[in-house]
Amino acid sequence: MPHDRKLVLGGVSLTLAKIRPASANSAAASRVRDDLEREMVASGYLEGAPFKWVSLIVRYGLVDEPEPSYGAINQKHGDLPLAIEVDVQNLLGVSEDDMALVYRRATLAALIHAGEKYGLKTDALRALLSPS
Repeated sequence: MPHDRKLVLGGVSLTLAKIRPASANSAAASRVRDDLEREMVASGYLEGAPFKWVSLIVRYGLVDEPEPSYGAINQKHGDLPLAIEVDVQNLLGVSEDDMALVYRRATLAALIHAGEKYGLKTDALRALLSPS
């Protein structure tokens, strides 16, 4: 199904932990996706990229990975598939805002790493990663 998204987030559990409420988890991920997608477009992140959009799977596991895993660029659909593990403990029993911070850090880490790998503009994203 075609879409106009430049960033798509999904999640998969590597543990038996249940992130509750699911609606807050989904809202947090969607908010981060929308914010960072806007920044990707505004900063020209995708200019000259060998892909049209980024799909990021957040793996709910036991560690916070500093960099993503890469899949091959999908020539048919144009996406760069990435995955990054986050410590699910940081998503349990917390507010939607705290969930959003976890997604934001992981997504920024993945986008910046991919941007460096492919020689893309990452300054604006890097500025968002810095503590305010």
